[in-house]
Amino acid sequence: MRESQYQAKLIDELERRFPGCVILKNDAEYVNGIPDLLILHGNQWAMLEVKASPTSKIQPLQPYWVERLDRMSFAAFIDPSNEEDVLRGLEQAFSTGGSTRLLECQ
Repeated sequence: MRESQYQAKLIDELERRFPGCVILKNDAEYVNGIPDLLILHGNQWAMLEVKASPTSKIQPLQPYWVERLDRMSFAAFIDPSNEEDVLRGLEQAFSTGGSTRLLECQ
């Protein structure tokens, strides 16, 4: 599955799990390495860097942004192999007001 196909499927799942959320796609050309998706839910937010597989290439600044943004709220790398774990972490973060743990980069 291509990343764009997985991202579309993931957006559908996010909208199902978090009714009323707003999902924005970020422009990596604007801020190099910024995660792909911004999820706004109530007064909280999260960012996800979408990968087609656990072995997909990670760009040099992506770990920096995921770590920095995870310290602020919630951010993680997500792919089909860790999707359920990341989405459970996101549910927990949204229910508790944020996350202080970083899900491991691939």
